[in-house]
Amino acid sequence: MWTQFLQAELFATFLVFVRVGAAFITLPTIGETFLSPRARLMFAVLLSVIAAPVVAPLLPPPPPRLGDLALLMLGEVVYGVFIGATARILFNALAIAGVIWSFLSGLASALLFNPLLSDQGALQSVFFTLLGLALMFATDMHHLLIRAVIESYMIFEPGTVPMIGDMAHAIARTVADSFLLGVQLTAPLIVVALMFYTLLGLLARLMPQMQVFFVAMPLQILLGTFVMMVSLGGMMLWFLQQYRDMLGMFLATG
Repeated sequence: MWTQFLQAELFATFLVFVRVGAAFITLPTIGETFLSPRARLMFAVLLSVIAAPVVAPLLPPPPPRLGDLALLMLGEVVYGVFIGATARILFNALAIAGVIWSFLSGLASALLFNPLLSDQGALQSVFFTLLGLALMFATDMHHLLIRAVIESYMIFEPGTVPMIGDMAHAIARTVADSFLLGVQLTAPLIVVALMFYTLLGLLARLMPQMQVFFVAMPLQILLGTFVMMVSLGGMMLWFLQQYRDMLGMFLATG
């Protein structure tokens, strides 16, 4: 009797760890590549041990065959990666906003290593992503990410066949929403840049002998920096609000 109970508990913990570990690979804040893999692994194991008794009623019984166990694990991996990838794609709206911002402010050639994307990125892109990461920790939104992973068991029941078509549609919508959010975050600079370039074109027509772009480049950088200083607070608040609403799709309470 005790042996059967112990096997059931180990199976539940292991099955929860499969989904949690897969989600932690791609989730923002928790799944960043510059964090220690051992620390992330330990955190995933501890969370699985804590969450296993909570979600145990939703878990299927241990399958009798090894092939069925492999299929069950594959489904959990798909669910975990889907949750983490969806959260990561929308978080990349900050990187998109940074690229647009750097292009409009004349700093598109100023590249810097982005530790969140493990690649070079525009200066504002690195700044926005690091600031967004810090704000997510400061506002305890990483707790909401963990809650989304645990409550996903009420939405994606273990042992069921993943709905690949619906997941692909959700990923496509998230990509579109990420680009839309990136444009919304840069809306103040887009309006100012449109007026600035319009006036610059009129000046070039009125004074053809003047090197307009050479003179306007310092003003473009100064104007972009000023607009960023003025609108940065509201921009990050809008991002946090939209990101929190997106995570609601994975919460049982909405």
